[in-house]
Amino acid sequence: MQEKDFNFPFIEPEIVLNFIHASGPGGQNVNKLATAVQLRFNVKSSHSINNHIKERLIKLAGKRMTLDGVLVIVAKRYRTQEQNRLDAEQKLKFLIVKAITPPKRRKPTKPTLASQTRRLETKKHRGLTKQLRTEIKNNG
Repeated sequence: MQEKDFNFPFIEPEIVLNFIHASGPGGQNVNKLATAVQLRFNVKSSHSINNHIKERLIKLAGKRMTLDGVLVIVAKRYRTQEQNRLDAEQKLKFLIVKAITPPKRRKPTKPTLASQTRRLETKKHRGLTKQLRTEIKNNG
C-alpha cells in the first residue's frame, strides 16, 4: 500500500490516531512496542460529511460507534505501526465509500402463475386431509 492510498484528504485533519499495545503474536515486541493503531473519527461533529452520509455511516459502524458519535477503528493485524495505520485508514475508507453509495432499491415482484397454482393446490390438499379427519354421521 502506498502512503497516498487514503483518498479522503478533507477528512484527514479530523482523524485522531493513538498507538496502543497490541495483543497476539509478536513475541517480546508485543510488550515493548505500541504497534496497534486506534483510529478515532468524530462523525457527528464532522463538517466534511453531509447528514445523509453521516446517518448511513453511523448505521454501518455498529458497535464501533461510541455514544458520543465517535467512530473507533482498531487495527492490529500487522507487526508495524505504519502497516496498521494504513490498515485502519483503509477500513475507514471502506466504511465511508459504503456509506456514500446509496442502497439499491428493492423492486417488488409478483408471484408467478405457477407458484400461485402450486400454493392453491397445497391449500386444497390440506383442506381435504382435514376434511377426512371429521366424523362421518350415520343417518340410519
